[in-house]
Amino acid sequence: MTLPQTVRILDIRDETRSIRTFVLDAEIPRVEPGQFVMLWLPGVDEKPMSIACPAPLTLTVARVGSFTTALYGRKVGDRLGWRGPYGRGFSLRQDQPALLVSGGSGVGPLYFLATRAVERHVPTTVALGARTALDLPYVEQFRALGVDLLLATDDGSLGHRGYVVDAISHLGKSANQQIGKSPFAIYACGPEPMLVAIHRLCCEHAIPGQLSLERYMKCGFGICGQCALDGYLVCQDGPVFDAEQLDGLRDFGYAHRSATGRRLPLR
Repeated sequence: MTLPQTVRILDIRDETRSIRTFVLDAEIPRVEPGQFVMLWLPGVDEKPMSIACPAPLTLTVARVGSFTTALYGRKVGDRLGWRGPYGRGFSLRQDQPALLVSGGSGVGPLYFLATRAVERHVPTTVALGARTALDLPYVEQFRALGVDLLLATDDGSLGHRGYVVDAISHLGKSANQQIGKSPFAIYACGPEPMLVAIHRLCCEHAIPGQLSLERYMKCGFGICGQCALDGYLVCQDGPVFDAEQLDGLRDFGYAHRSATGRRLPLR
């Protein structure tokens, strides 16, 4: 285990009403999109956070609990700690166009992946889903990258009306009349019900897929076992899994573990 490095916050940006980006005075020279760091707030707690950019270290965070509420109280110039990177990230395929699918705060690691795809000249489409237009993060950042952008909102206030998985199903069929020919590889991060639907899409149409999962973590490197997903540890074997690795898992889409290790149903 490495000790946290304490650094200053260089910048804070509001992405949506409930998603905020923190830019830290740090860089990670060797890291893959989809990997994470453990973020430490002295006197509060330590939590895993996906990386939106490695230089400077940038984290995009949804306000969902006591830890992120405390983080949102920090200001530019305040200090916090981080250690890492940890986990298995995305492995970008060079032989197929990339379809990146994000829901909510899952946008951070996919923005990192999109920058890599653009650098490597992989044709890239980004599909962003949220409840309303006001909840869609990183829209202008993706437009600045020059990728194709597909937007979906539950209320239809911007882009496709409905879930983002429905929107990408239509995209696949328009790109190729038989979606089973797999005109792209899917890379996804977001709420687990969305990932379950994408996993089903990958299985039904033989589409290569990589999905980033979230579980409760204490250590980040495989000692505590809190992030168990059937026979996997999300902090080491993931957080990014190939779609076929998730076939038949009883916890995927159904259960997670609490801070005490108790198995609880997903909401």
